[in-house]
Amino acid sequence: MRVKCVICDKIEELVDDTLQAKRLRNRPIHTHMCDECHDRITERTKERLATGSFRFYRSSRSIEDDF
Repeated sequence: MRVKCVICDKIEELVDDTLQAKRLRNRPIHTHMCDECHDRITERTKERLATGSFRFYRSSRSIEDDF
């Protein structure tokens, strides 16, 4: 299955039998992000959290207390 990253428009090949490929086929609202973009967003989010002025909203209070 060919997929396109929503951020950088890089085209990748996914194995048809994987869970991610099945989710993309059955739920068109789900999008694919390549590993490079995902890692870059993760790093930038951690940098913003480290500054202390970035508020990271979570769904439950117990998880938020861990940060």
